[in-house]
Amino acid sequence: MDRIKLWLSAFRLRTLPLSISGIVVGSCFAAYNGFFDAIILILALLVTVALQILSNLANDYGDGIKGTDNDTRVGPMRAIQSGKITPDQMFEGLKINILIVILLTVLLIYNAFGHGYFLYSMFFFALGAVSVFAALKYTMGESAYGYRGLGDVFVLIFFGFVSVVGSYFLFAKQLDHILILPSMAVGLLSVGVLNLNNMRDIETDKVSNKITLAVKLGKAKSRKYHLLLIISAMVIGIVFGILYYTSFWNFLFLFSYIPLLIHIKKILNARSSDDFDSQLKILALSTFLFSVLLGVGYIL
Repeated sequence: MDRIKLWLSAFRLRTLPLSISGIVVGSCFAAYNGFFDAIILILALLVTVALQILSNLANDYGDGIKGTDNDTRVGPMRAIQSGKITPDQMFEGLKINILIVILLTVLLIYNAFGHGYFLYSMFFFALGAVSVFAALKYTMGESAYGYRGLGDVFVLIFFGFVSVVGSYFLFAKQLDHILILPSMAVGLLSVGVLNLNNMRDIETDKVSNKITLAVKLGKAKSRKYHLLLIISAMVIGIVFGILYYTSFWNFLFLFSYIPLLIHIKKILNARSSDDFDSQLKILALSTFLFSVLLGVGYIL
C-alpha cells in the first residue's frame, strides 16, 4: 500500500485536471455540433492522463538525475529527490507508461476512425509519437527543451491547440474555426501554470543551469509576463463569448473569472517562492473550471 501511495505521489495527480481541460472543451463543442461519442471521450481522457503522468515521471527522472530537484527547491519533494524511488525504478516506470500510452492511443484511433480514415489514423499515430517525445524531452537528455526556455511554447501547442482542436477532430473528422479562440485561451492559462512553477523555482533553476523563460526574463518581467498570459486568456474568452453568442449560458465561464481575478491580485502581491507555489493549484483548477463552464455553456 505504501508503494502504491509513493507512485501515486510521483504521478502528481494534482496536475491531471489541467491536462484534460482542452479535451473537455473540444468534446463539449463536438457535442454542440452533434458529433459526440462517449467512448471516444473516455479514451481521449485516458490517453491524455497517461501522457501527463508520463510527462510528470519524465520530469522527475530528468530533474532528479541532473540534481535540479534538491533540498533548496520549494514545493513538494519529488520521488527521486526523496530517494524512495531510484532512477532505475523510475526509468522502468517510464517504459511501462509508454506501453500504456501506445495501447490507449491505438484504441482511441481505432474507435475514432475505424478502417475508413487511413490518413487521419496515420496523422494521429504520428501526433501520438510526437506527444510522447515531447513528454520525455522536457527535462530528459542533454538537449531537454525545458532547460532552454522552450517549455512555454510546447505547453501552448499541446495543452491548447493539440488538445482542443485534436480532440474535436477525433469526433467530427473535420476542423472548425469556432475552436481557435478557446484553444488559445486554454493554452495561455496552461502556460500560466508552467510560468508560475518556473517563477517559484527561478533561483534554484539558475544554480542548476535550467534556463527556463522565467530565468531569462527575471523576476519582475516574469511577473508581468504571467499577468499578460492570464489577462489575455480572460479577454479572449469574453471576445469568444461575444462573437459566438447563442444564449446567456454562453457566458457561464465568467464565474471562473472570480478565482482568476483573486489569483491576479495574489501574484501582484507575491514576494516569495512560497507565495507562487500556493497559487499553482488555484490556477490549475481555475483553468479546469473555465474549460468546463465554457464548454457546458454551449451545450445547455
